[in-house]
Amino acid sequence: MNTINETNFKFPNQKSVYKGKVREVYNINNELLVMIATDRLSAFDVILPRQIPFKGQILNQIATKMMNDTADVVPNWLIANPDENVAVGHLCEPFKVEMVIRGYLSGHAAREYKVGKRVLCGVEMPEGLKENDKFPKPIITPSTKAENGEHDEDISREDILKNSIVSEEDYVVLEDYTKKLFQRGTEIAAKRGLILVDTKYEFGKTKDGKIVLIDEIHTPDSSRYFYADGYQERQNKEESQKQLSKEFVRQWLIDNGFQGKENQQIPEMSDEKITEISNRYIELYEQITGETFVKASTENVLNRIEENVNFFLKSN
Repeated sequence: MNTINETNFKFPNQKSVYKGKVREVYNINNELLVMIATDRLSAFDVILPRQIPFKGQILNQIATKMMNDTADVVPNWLIANPDENVAVGHLCEPFKVEMVIRGYLSGHAAREYKVGKRVLCGVEMPEGLKENDKFPKPIITPSTKAENGEHDEDISREDILKNSIVSEEDYVVLEDYTKKLFQRGTEIAAKRGLILVDTKYEFGKTKDGKIVLIDEIHTPDSSRYFYADGYQERQNKEESQKQLSKEFVRQWLIDNGFQGKENQQIPEMSDEKITEISNRYIELYEQITGETFVKASTENVLNRIEENVNFFLKSN
């Protein structure tokens, strides 16, 4: 199975390329960005050594659908999708924070809660909650946008403003957009029998100063979903929730002694584990979109992407 680990394209009018944890972004003439979703898998801010078949296609296609389904409430950067693994959009200046919003006590918030913390990013969490309980109302817990492989760090609204990371005027917009996107995402998930537990959004400014949603949205890399059916019953019995997210990868790594900390070894991922993870991503795609996932050809996959992007750039 051919997977996409990295790309080294030279597109017409290419100015630069930025390689993130799982995406590679090409600047075209300081006007457009060509974002390629690779099949890399990251957890605890570490890129794991093996790629997951079709993961990039799945993330790109879910994000595209969700961008289209939320464009009436929040503007976004997207222009076109010339290939199953590619999104093309407006060049934006990213804000240096990720807007994390949580409807439930899960994941990182639950781990912090378990060790006795009741304040996360300056936001109080109520006493008496069990893991995966619903918050009285969603909370926004931002993180810094890490660069060069560093870890994202929790940060409060107050510190963001005090350190002038984002102006107060802009931050008010980011909060508003975050709440609107989460509400719409919650409604979309409910129609598919899912609960949108938590997610993160990234925003940027276009050349004319417009704040828009960028990057991905409501994918298994950026979001956590529970199955709605049986949720309350499982909570009452204090059982684990049936979920669709990358959390199962994190939990497998934790169980095998890895949390991204110094001197920890990444456990070996067998072919069976890789297939299992790929199938879980496909399951989420089909559950959240209600559509059957169609695997793109992986024969000469890099040639396919290059040809499709070049055709788009020459036609526009």
